[in-house]
Amino acid sequence: MPMANEIRAIFYDLDGTLHADNPPQFGVFCQAAGEFGLKVSAEARRKAAPWEYYYFSQSAEILADRVAYPDEMSFWNNFVRRQLLAIGAREEQAAELAPRLLQYLGERYHPTDAILPGVEQVLETLRKRGYRLGVVTNRDKPHEDPAIETGLRKYFDFWLTADDVSSSKPDRRIFEHALQLASVEPGQCVYVGDNYYTDVIGSRNAGMRPVLLDIEGVFEEPGCPVIRSHPQILDLLEKGLPAL
Repeated sequence: MPMANEIRAIFYDLDGTLHADNPPQFGVFCQAAGEFGLKVSAEARRKAAPWEYYYFSQSAEILADRVAYPDEMSFWNNFVRRQLLAIGAREEQAAELAPRLLQYLGERYHPTDAILPGVEQVLETLRKRGYRLGVVTNRDKPHEDPAIETGLRKYFDFWLTADDVSSSKPDRRIFEHALQLASVEPGQCVYVGDNYYTDVIGSRNAGMRPVLLDIEGVFEEPGCPVIRSHPQILDLLEKGLPAL
């Protein structure tokens, strides 16, 4: 069938887009911080929500932290400290609470990991409509739960990791490699992801049409189409996506 707006391919992010932890870490973290005496207002939570997305977008901060904190425990302790600062803690509060919160979360936060609602039905529909489908992920190793990958791989024409091309989103090279695999032009491709900093900025810089999956309404005015659930991508494609 004819492709909407000449779209021929749809690429997806993996973590947080096709599958996610339940409950989300940020909500549990804020609740735990409150139990340790740090009052977190709704406004502080709203402003802090995008921070984790930014941090894990190959930001200057995480690149420096990986050098400064080479062992896993110290890295995650520093991450919790940074997250406390993001929700309004003072420097001394964050330094004092970080190891306690890290231990608390390690002992009590055991989320389930599942494919998000509507994903498989949407992917099946897109395949039937003739779209080329691909995964472009910053993972450099297989998913911890093999059932997630096994359940999803059958829908995709390719599965591209950062390790495959020595390039991580938002670097445009990983997106350009995906375009080569799908044999499509950038303007013929939609990229769906949940992280504005890696997925929207990166795919747009590569000439693709970004769509942000923002279930919780984290990002204000991302400058691209936004969906709150996976089936909404079908409506977007039928109505036509705006040109870049």
